[in-house]
Amino acid sequence: MPAPQKSRVTGIRNAKGKQGKSRPVKEQQPKVVEEKSFETRIPPETQQLVLNIFRNSFSDRLETDIQPVLQEVKGHLFDRNFKDAFGREDYLEAYAARWSPSRALGYLGVLWRMRESLDLVQTNDPEHKSSKSWKVVCLGGGAGAEIGTLGGLHKLLSDAREEHGDGQPKDMEVVAIDSAAWGNVVDQLTQHITTPPPLSKYASAAVKAANSPLAGPSAFKTTFHQHDVLTMDSAALATALEGANLVTLMFTLNELYSASISLTQQFLLRMTESLAPGAMLLVVDSPGSYSTVSLNGADKNYPMQWLLDHTLLADTSGGKAKEEIRSWEKVQEDDSRWFRLDDRLEYPIELENMRMQLHLYRRL
Repeated sequence: MPAPQKSRVTGIRNAKGKQGKSRPVKEQQPKVVEEKSFETRIPPETQQLVLNIFRNSFSDRLETDIQPVLQEVKGHLFDRNFKDAFGREDYLEAYAARWSPSRALGYLGVLWRMRESLDLVQTNDPEHKSSKSWKVVCLGGGAGAEIGTLGGLHKLLSDAREEHGDGQPKDMEVVAIDSAAWGNVVDQLTQHITTPPPLSKYASAAVKAANSPLAGPSAFKTTFHQHDVLTMDSAALATALEGANLVTLMFTLNELYSASISLTQQFLLRMTESLAPGAMLLVVDSPGSYSTVSLNGADKNYPMQWLLDHTLLADTSGGKAKEEIRSWEKVQEDDSRWFRLDDRLEYPIELENMRMQLHLYRRL
């Protein structure tokens, strides 16, 4: 699981509605053609429901003094000591409670904008028959941001059906793969997504009657596998990816490149071989991510997206890559986009705005 992205701290309101202090964090700005503000167009009520999933899942952790634990985690991440940073259950819960909620909302905006490309609803068109289920594999998704995102996405699709008569949302099969033991985090989030949220004992009968989960247990199922994808057995990877409609690498790919460019390239090729035509690959990461490649004894920095395109699409000279790996087309890309939290949202601790680059590919 990658280190948290440095960003500008937002003055999101805490659970009591008080405005937290905000302080900009200085960071080197990469050169981009255009800075765009990411408008999710998602009702703040739905965004709040997603935040509530994290608040309820980690209520015990959030009701204690979480800051000392977060400082320990941040110290390990600063030293790139991922084994220790994600080696204790309290560290995992603290990380998920602190950094996953805002990412979940940012990713939700991304997927909602892409929904027309993702085949998320059932259709009755005999010429375009669709399955009743939709499988997404979240590589590096153990910390739960993607789980929260997909729960929110199912809610948005269900609301669109009720309000506009859109198609029935497909049942979601979510597979999360990560190198640390995130299984309990995934299970807690799934439980709160698929059960009605807790209510005050003073809640009215109308509120109780309207209380419902983001998704029903039969419509939202998750599985967690603890693996390092760079060393994961090819057969195990193929099994996990079998039937996948979408594969995500959210703030993960650049960390893989940092660990080993050659192993990451090999992993991307093995992933390609395991996916059927029509499967989508979504990569989201920090803008301006670079990795160092040694060629003929000289080190050179390459943008993450260049390395990715070089593997999946074409080489830098514009020529086609080898036929056996020329198996993708790029559907959408965005070099730099902000997601900014709505000031009306409430959460027990401060969260962050986030800035991202994104790349969407389709398997040919």
